[in-house]
Amino acid sequence: MFISDFLDYLLLGFDSVLGPIPFKVPLRAGISYTSLPRHAVFPGPWDEYIKAPSNKSYIQPDKIWHVEGPTLLPDAVLGHHDSASSMTLDPGGLVILEFAENIAGRACLEVSSTSKSQTYLALAYSESPRFADRLPDATTDRQERDLPLYLPIDRTGITCVRPEFIRGAFKYLTIYLPEHPPKPEDIWSENESPPASPDFNARPDSRQKHLGVHDETSHHHNHSRRISISSVYVNCTAFPSNPNPRAYTGYFSSSSTLLNRIWYSGAYTLQLTTIDPGEGSALIDYNRRVDQNRSPQGSWYSNFTIANGTAVTTDGAKRDRMAYPGDMAIAVPGIAVSTYDMVAVRTALDSLFIRQYADGALPYAGPPMGYSGEFSDTYHMHTLLGVWNYVLFTNDVPWLQAHWGAHLQAFEYSLAKVDRTGLFHVTSTNDWLRPGMTGHNLEATSLMYYVLQLTVRLADEIVKDPYARAQLGRWQDVAQRMQRGIELLWCDESGLYGDNIGRRGCGGRDECTPQDGNSWALISGIISNRTRRSTVSTNMRKRWTKYGAPATEFPNVISPFASSFELLAHCAAGNHDAAVELTELMWGYMLDGDGFTNSTCVEGYRIDGDIQYPAYWSSARNSHAHGWSTGPTMVLLTEILGIHLETPLGRTYRIEPYLTKWLKGARGGFATGLGMFEVVLRRMKVKGAGPVEVLDLETPAGTGGKVVFGAETWDVGGGKSRYVRFLDDGDARVEKVATDWKESELVEDDGWKKPEVEARRVGVVDWEALEANYVKGP
Repeated sequence: MFISDFLDYLLLGFDSVLGPIPFKVPLRAGISYTSLPRHAVFPGPWDEYIKAPSNKSYIQPDKIWHVEGPTLLPDAVLGHHDSASSMTLDPGGLVILEFAENIAGRACLEVSSTSKSQTYLALAYSESPRFADRLPDATTDRQERDLPLYLPIDRTGITCVRPEFIRGAFKYLTIYLPEHPPKPEDIWSENESPPASPDFNARPDSRQKHLGVHDETSHHHNHSRRISISSVYVNCTAFPSNPNPRAYTGYFSSSSTLLNRIWYSGAYTLQLTTIDPGEGSALIDYNRRVDQNRSPQGSWYSNFTIANGTAVTTDGAKRDRMAYPGDMAIAVPGIAVSTYDMVAVRTALDSLFIRQYADGALPYAGPPMGYSGEFSDTYHMHTLLGVWNYVLFTNDVPWLQAHWGAHLQAFEYSLAKVDRTGLFHVTSTNDWLRPGMTGHNLEATSLMYYVLQLTVRLADEIVKDPYARAQLGRWQDVAQRMQRGIELLWCDESGLYGDNIGRRGCGGRDECTPQDGNSWALISGIISNRTRRSTVSTNMRKRWTKYGAPATEFPNVISPFASSFELLAHCAAGNHDAAVELTELMWGYMLDGDGFTNSTCVEGYRIDGDIQYPAYWSSARNSHAHGWSTGPTMVLLTEILGIHLETPLGRTYRIEPYLTKWLKGARGGFATGLGMFEVVLRRMKVKGAGPVEVLDLETPAGTGGKVVFGAETWDVGGGKSRYVRFLDDGDARVEKVATDWKESELVEDDGWKKPEVEARRVGVVDWEALEANYVKGP
């Protein structure tokens, strides 16, 4: 939040709506995604919302969450405590440490004293406070909780967990000195190591042994096994691309403190889910298909090499730590407008294309998938969408040309599934774990329509491929057929589209009007009728509950993934008010609700607000840092502030902002290889006159595009410009004015008030459907 009496405002400038505004150093040459800037491109008071640590190699706990047994001075290990003291544990002593944010990496202890013989501490990790105890939360689907990790202590000084046992995400760390030493057969071998080479085809060490807990109890304190610890810290191994994790290349700030927190929580989530490719895949049971590991049930590690390269974006920080293209549909634009870590995106795409099947199909996810024919029709198309987003934000045409043949083969593979109905006929049930993905499907048809339009642009405008250009007529014929075909799924009674032809269609036995499919129908532009688009948006909003938008295709689920698409859908229908309203309603709950991390975006949760994600029988398995849940980080910049890149790097663009009824002001921007794109939108008054909206924007030199504000459109070049919308006029007159127009006469609009939030019911759990839809593991 901004402090109105900010001491330096005279030097920095001050905006009564958005706070102190620092002068920026002009960015003339843009930024390089292969050599990221070491300092924030848009420094300002909004940096207080950044969750990333200033020193990622030394993150100390912030609070004591819980203490049990013989434990002395637990506060001594907190970051703000006197470094001269130590925490002491006798057998049976336990302390649970809470970090300020959800974090990741190697836990390290600085031991100030210990017994002469080797002693073992048990460590347990949890993202949610719900599972902060002796057992970790879960990466596996084979049992409710993972096994704790025994850390051998045989000397004073710093002892860290082995690199292969980094934990991908946790906010709570349990340190426990068992009352009795663990049995030898219960300890993972200390002589094992991860693969010697980070080669893409290397297999993780398969000799890891069982780690258990010897749970005999005793009230006798054996002081010969006492351990004193002067410091606990985490060396964070996530977001390896930039040594300064706070060097953001984009920003967002508004009159809504909640929206600001949401934007930065999404950006931080995307940092945690970007990892070293040699620290991938927490699915040890699935890894076994490739590495033949014999690691027993409940054990865990993060040392499976999932890609070549130095950084890769994955689905989740704790799990699955793999490259899933569906997740990338949301994550890639969010990365592009926050940290610009596009090398991590390219690495993920490469890991998918390298495993392309002979018929052109792309794997459901990157390694360890792709070895056994794993496939999803929708995720296959999401990979192609990822290609567009990567090229749009990087202009890496050489990479595109190198993959163009594979891209076309994959595209034609999907296009062939649009049959005479004009609908995409799905042959794989795999999607985002939701049931019912089959037959002539709404989501798949809409996604195919969207990918087709983007592939036409890649072929005609960027690659300029003569063969592909010759196919444009055929491709557009299919697109027109899809526009007609989708109307077969329209349900008059609900005012939404049905999931497919058959039992989940209109009037079917299991009629379903899916959130994902109706959202994609709006995003893709396949619905040509403006009134129909508005109807779909309105009826989707009517379904919201107290804790968010239900994914009706997946009973009992509130999905930030599907809801991220719904945010885009409302904007595509011109209902930007609904997009901001849903962001505050749903992502606000994820930040402030009970059992969440209050710092990152969760994979999903139950319709009654509980932290269980109904895809999993164990609530502990839910990922609380998941890239597919970060939609607002993209949407607030590209849709609310309206910064749309039309061609790679923003050589041409469209600026079309919507302040909405929920905001008094908003500003933000991001940088590409051409320079900075920034929009400032304020609701103000001119002294002696009525209310106005003032739009200021800056775009890189040498670029050009259109500004759409109110009912007016202007062609503009690079540089600064200002526009004013006079709200007291019946037609909301808009003018382009000088960049310093009436600056001394603009004052805060005291008459504006944020609307009241609508009360909504709590969703009701269908317990029978909940159990029926649990996903079965490999």
